[in-house]
Amino acid sequence: MDAMLDRMSARDVAEWQAYATLDPFGEERADFRAAIIACTVASAMGAKRCKPSDFMPLLDKQPAEPQSEERMWQTCKAFAAAFGGKK
Repeated sequence: MDAMLDRMSARDVAEWQAYATLDPFGEERADFRAAIIACTVASAMGAKRCKPSDFMPLLDKQPAEPQSEERMWQTCKAFAAAFGGKK
């Protein structure tokens, strides 16, 4: 990537930046596409009023405190119970 940037003119870089504002690409765009799919699946599973931003990574915020193993098991059991799995 550095070699490519070394060969690009300032005008080339500006054109790519302008293009990215019209038709975004890269990881942020990929995250948004994945969030649309996740929201669609959640809606099909019965979720009410979800939006893609509900499934976007929080890149600008501090990560949440890690969950305890017990809390993770409680969450898994709640999902299983909600969707007809074993309790």
